[in-house]
Amino acid sequence: MKVAVLGAGAIGAYVGAALHRAGVEVHLIARGQHLQAIRSAGVRVLTPRGDFVAHPHATDDPAQVGPVDHVFLGLKANSYAASGPMIKPLLHGTTSIIAAQNGIPWWYFHGLKGPHEGYRIESVDPGGAVTAALPLHRAIGCVVYAATEIEEPGVIRHLEGTRFSIGEPTGELTVRCTAFSEAAVAGGLKCPVERDLRRDVWIKLMGNIAFNPISALARATMAGICRHDGARELVVAMMRETVEVARRVGCDPGISIERRLRGAEKAGEHKTSTLQDLEKGKPLELDVLLAAVVELADLTGADVPTLRAIHAVSDLLNENLVRAV
Repeated sequence: MKVAVLGAGAIGAYVGAALHRAGVEVHLIARGQHLQAIRSAGVRVLTPRGDFVAHPHATDDPAQVGPVDHVFLGLKANSYAASGPMIKPLLHGTTSIIAAQNGIPWWYFHGLKGPHEGYRIESVDPGGAVTAALPLHRAIGCVVYAATEIEEPGVIRHLEGTRFSIGEPTGELTVRCTAFSEAAVAGGLKCPVERDLRRDVWIKLMGNIAFNPISALARATMAGICRHDGARELVVAMMRETVEVARRVGCDPGISIERRLRGAEKAGEHKTSTLQDLEKGKPLELDVLLAAVVELADLTGADVPTLRAIHAVSDLLNENLVRAV
């Protein structure tokens, strides 16, 4: 198996290091000081499960890698539309693209039987630009239940979780999914192949849709939001509206809001990726979290006043960030 990790940041480098440890031919595509550190000393993973170092090939040029069996996409979703030139050299006839993203994926309605089959979510895939870069037939979904961060260039701090659930948009159990899952498990990860990955998408989104924008607006950690009575009530309202939208597009997350809150509280004084991006002055990855669900609410007639309000103010914050860049 040959795997390229495009966007070998905190999650991408962690997965790449695990796959390399399992004997997979791994190529990390990164940049800057992080790339230089990996080239000189490998990827050092600091984890409660036992620290290790992996030495996969690393480059900033996908053309040096050539076609692979799987592209593991560690980019932010708001970078997908522009990723085509980086992806193209990595593809052969059956290459899969495994996109580890938060929120609603561009492939969501691909192969989903029902009234909305084939619907393109404009806020996620504007003008079809993401689909053009990442063809639907290559897509394998991936929901990440792991927290990592780049402690310093070339050094990944693994905080919690090792689960990377994957699945075909069509719900089929395919050889390409099984092969990748087996390699990931051999490298020390949990990688179940799910027939209904959309349920995982919504379970993860129940937390992200509330905690990510609120953390940026309030500059608060996960635990800090949960401790504040008013903010906690806001989270509950956003989760309730999100579940309603999920059900209207045919998916019941099947998890209580209180249980989802308890899971978030366990993260402690953790800064969401959105808050981390804000502190670095980077654009916020909110279209796939908030805008997409508001769009699906419009599509299905769901009433989501809280989501609309938070979307408006967080979108304004993001516009100001983009303008400043």
